[in-house]
Amino acid sequence: MDTLGLVVDLAVHAGDVQDRDGAEIVLGQIVGRFSRLKKLWADGGYAGDLVKYAKRWYGRAIEIVKRNDLKKFVVLPKRWIVERTFAWLSNYRRLSKDYETNPESSESMIRLAMINLMLHRLRAG
Repeated sequence: MDTLGLVVDLAVHAGDVQDRDGAEIVLGQIVGRFSRLKKLWADGGYAGDLVKYAKRWYGRAIEIVKRNDLKKFVVLPKRWIVERTFAWLSNYRRLSKDYETNPESSESMIRLAMINLMLHRLRAG
């Protein structure tokens, strides 16, 4: 998603696929389409080979946003954008629980929810 919290692209996969492996799929989908996209932010779970892979194959830098080691709540830079978007998506009944059994239908429901969200923003603006 972009810094406004709008989904740029997505890939829904089975639970036995590591997030890092799923991220490679998304990287492959966005490369030729978003030439202005230079830097990506990712959770600590994406650290490691994915950072090198993105730089080598796609020329994109991935910056890992790490949690602090303290036991208190701290808003992490850029990560709140993702969490806010998840909250927006959970307002849609089909996305509030894991109702979908097919990854393609899950992707479709997310896309429909984001289209609805963007239309409401255009109308309000």
